[in-house]
Amino acid sequence: MNPYETTKSTPASNWHRKVGHRSQLGGIETAVLDNGPGRGSRIAWIDTGTGLRYKVLLDRGMDIAEAFFGGYSLAWISQVGTVGPQHLASGLDWLSTFGGGLLTTCGLSHVGGPEEDAHGKRGLHGRISNEAAEVLSIVQPDPIMGETEMSISGIIMESTVFGPHLCLKRTIKGKLGEAKIQLIDQVVNRSNETQAHMLLYHINFGWPLVDEGASIVWKGNWRPREDTPNNPIFHQDNDFKTCPPPLEAHKGSGEDVAFIDAKPAGNGICTAGICNQSLGLGLKLSFKKDQLPWLTNWQHWGEHEYVTALEPGTHPPIGQAMAREDGSLLFLQPGESKYYELEMEVLTREEDLQGLLAINQSTT
Repeated sequence: MNPYETTKSTPASNWHRKVGHRSQLGGIETAVLDNGPGRGSRIAWIDTGTGLRYKVLLDRGMDIAEAFFGGYSLAWISQVGTVGPQHLASGLDWLSTFGGGLLTTCGLSHVGGPEEDAHGKRGLHGRISNEAAEVLSIVQPDPIMGETEMSISGIIMESTVFGPHLCLKRTIKGKLGEAKIQLIDQVVNRSNETQAHMLLYHINFGWPLVDEGASIVWKGNWRPREDTPNNPIFHQDNDFKTCPPPLEAHKGSGEDVAFIDAKPAGNGICTAGICNQSLGLGLKLSFKKDQLPWLTNWQHWGEHEYVTALEPGTHPPIGQAMAREDGSLLFLQPGESKYYELEMEVLTREEDLQGLLAINQSTT
């Protein structure tokens, strides 16, 4: 039960005069892993006091690994699990450290497959998720003083001698009594030359939130990554917004991907998410169209690798070379910044779940 909710038998202020330390309600706890491939990595557990708790990987771009609501897992965790930061040489090395998790950040200068051209050599999805953060601040809630907000902030660098020097300043915010995660990112070009910029948030949902019959929610014009007449998932006659059972075709590297020109509401906010009506549980994702105009839906229904991802981004994962060619590649001048905001909210009320599902039926 959420101790902040008012019910007939339990007033919202019933914890007053009974709790002396914030950790009895929630807050931020930092630690260091001492076993396995993530040994020595710094982490932070964030607990909102609502049943929502999640692990921030401070040495992996301040990304989010495990995330739970009560007894339910929200995130997909790959068989790689949590691995410490690695030097990614090239190619598909990124996959050897991809633990999945609720959030893996891709970029800051390249999003897409491995490539090489006159502008350099780039591995899958860039370097930023394998860089350690310098933690700048941790703000704890103080419920006795009526302060329920909490946050952790840090900077993560994508840097090399002779450039580029791109800095990600990330703040993850929460509030006691709210089952929400707020992400506020600032990307700054700290070098003395113009630099290319691409960013994508790889948000990975797993069982039991994602299960047979659960709904994938998004809205916008779309096209399959592989635009062929026989695309097995993303074709007009297939119900690709309902999660299937594990698929034989998705064993190994089998997958299907759609690129979506996300459609916002009148306030400029795009909404997507997952709704599992059998659990009475959903997760709503909100982002600003003018910051993150694209959404990618990755579906990989492999046995023991059962996952779908919703990925807001400045681009779909087409790579820097193609973005440069089609004129969509972003550039940051020396000292220039770009801001990005993302919110994830757990839904349990029937009216909220129906509101999320309605996005799939909406035509306006």
